[in-house]
Order: sequence, then C-alpha cells, then structure tokens
Amino acid sequence: MASYRIPFNRPTYLGSETDYIADSLSSSHISGDGKYSQRCHDFLEQALGVSRAFLTTSCTHALEMAALLLDIQPGDEVIVPSFTFVSSVNAFVLRGARPVFADIRPDTLNLDERKLPGLITDRTRAIVLVHYAGVACEMDVIMAIAGRHRIPVVEDSAHALFSRYKGRHLSTFGQLATLSFHETKNFTCGEGGALLINDDGLIERAEIIREKGTNRGRFFRGQVDKYTWVDLGSSYLPSDMLAAYLWAQFERAEDIQTRRREIWEQYDHRLADWASANDVQLPTVPDCCDQSYHMYYLILPSFDVRTALIQHLKDRGILSVFHYLPLNLSDMGRRYGGKAGDCPVAESVADRLLRLPFFYALSPSEQEDVVGAMLAFDSWD
Repeated sequence: MASYRIPFNRPTYLGSETDYIADSLSSSHISGDGKYSQRCHDFLEQALGVSRAFLTTSCTHALEMAALLLDIQPGDEVIVPSFTFVSSVNAFVLRGARPVFADIRPDTLNLDERKLPGLITDRTRAIVLVHYAGVACEMDVIMAIAGRHRIPVVEDSAHALFSRYKGRHLSTFGQLATLSFHETKNFTCGEGGALLINDDGLIERAEIIREKGTNRGRFFRGQVDKYTWVDLGSSYLPSDMLAAYLWAQFERAEDIQTRRREIWEQYDHRLADWASANDVQLPTVPDCCDQSYHMYYLILPSFDVRTALIQHLKDRGILSVFHYLPLNLSDMGRRYGGKAGDCPVAESVADRLLRLPFFYALSPSEQEDVVGAMLAFDSWD
C-alpha cells in the first residue's frame, strides 16, 4: 500500500491503552467479560441511558445478534438503506431474510423516511436505520411509521456514538442498536462493537446468544449449578485486552469528541466559500441533530471531478477516499432483485462523495495542508 504524508485515518491512541492492556494481562483474565469489559458496559449504559450494553467482537456481530433476537426467518423482509456498509444487510440475509433497499435523502444521506411506507409489506420484520456520518435519521417520523405497523427498528449507530436527535441520544429509539469500534471510528480497539438493548424482554436471550447459546452467565452468577446449551448462539465476546484498550478511550471521551469537533468545524469553515463557488455540497446537519463528528465528506459535481480531486490530493501525499457503493447495484444486491435506478439518490451520491482525512491526531498544520490542497484544485471540467 502506498505511503501518504497525510493518511485518511490514524487509529486513536492516547497512551494509557497499553497500561490497561498490561493490567489485564497481569490479572490472568484476558478472555471476555473481565473487569474492563464491565467498565465499558457500565459506561455505555450510563452515558446513553440504554437498558443493557454488551461488547461484541465487531459491529457486524452485534447486527447478527440483533437478527437472532428478532427471530428473523427465511422469507422475511428487512428494509435497509442502499447506501450503507454490507454488514447492515448481511446479518439479516444470513438468517434467510430478503433485503428491501431504500433510497436515501439528498441532504443527510440517511434513509429517506418519505419512501418508507411504500416499502413495507406484510412480510416486513425489521427496519434497519443507519445514521450516516453520525447525523440522525428523522426518528419521529420513522418510529411513528414503525409503531403503526408494529415493526422493530434496529439503529446501526456505527458512526453515531454520542449523537442526539432533539436532545435524545441515538441508539435509544429502536429496540436494538449497534456500535462499531473499528480503527476508523471515534473510539476504537482495532476491531470491536457493541449491542445496545432498549427492550428489557430481550436482555436475557441476548446474553445467551452472546455466550454460544448457553446459560453460562446464569452459572457464573450462581443462578444454576451448571450451564448447558439452551438456544442458538455464537462466540461474540471480545477479549478483555481489547476492552482495556477501549476503556482508555472512554475515559477520555470528552477530549476525543472536543478535538474531532474542532477538526470538523475547521473543515466546514475553511471550505465553505470554495464549495459554494464550485457547486460542491458540504455535510448537512439539521438543527435538531447533534452529530458525533465522525467524518467530513464532500459531494462533488461529477464522478470525473471526484477522480481528478483524489489524484490531485494523492500527488501531494494526501489520501482521500470515497465511501459505499449502492447495495442494490452489488452482485448480491442484484440477486435479490436490485437494479439500476431503484435508488437514484444513493446511486448518484456514491459516484461523487469524497471523504477527507479525519482523525483525532490530525494536527492543525496537516489539516491546513489538506485545506490548501483543496483550494488549489482547478480541474472542474
């Protein structure tokens, strides 16, 4: 892989991560659900106000747990935005569900709630939301529609830890929500995730599914004298060493978020006039939304302009990247009936969206180099 003077991402590292990992090693408990896992669980539950939080090995696995908890069966339909990472849909397809791809709004790039009623059938068993770039979907409208049809909502909050909608934390609206702690996220342990539960009736089964389908948790609490296989499940627990790394970042959550906000706002301020003059769309954050400052993206006038800008930045040692390809146009998406034109906004945005370098350790001088290179770009034809 080419080396860049300014990469797209550097994983957050604060220093105390290695101290906590060493402490985990010295405790002789490096498997799942040790003291650092519990600290992370407690932190998420208290910070967000969810009934229960479970660390998982990835956001993908948290979504797979959600599909199991909702008892998704072959032939069920699950509505999911076309503009998302494949995990949002794979978790449900693995249970035999048919994905129904929804187009996105042209402003926030979230699932277009106006299209939702037309996608619901008598086979719809879940609506999966993705809060793109940490900006909330239109939760009042979506939850009202889901409520009328008695359809569970799963919030894929991989981008959206600490985001709010009308003052309320995301991940607290749906029955279930998922988080990602991949190295590109605000808070990371390399690979990792969490399942957040807002329906108390799902907590006990979630614990069983997460523990390979056994009632091992009840055994360790002294509620049964032995544990056994009682349900479907898999091994979804991350090592406590990974939780130790993550805990170091949760301890500094405010510092991390403050710095990311500074970077986001600097991009937004410095590029505003340039974007207006060149028909470039900058991120939209509605007044009712408090975002997580997960990424900074641009929507360029055309695919060719985006290609030229990526090369322009690359020539200056700066890595910028595009994002999702529409799922309805993927090989697997087409197997489920997807075709060109089904999601026109997603299809258009996917060809024109560009993400700029964005990470906690991005220095002011590095960011100024990125901005300077953007302002010097002149290949608009």
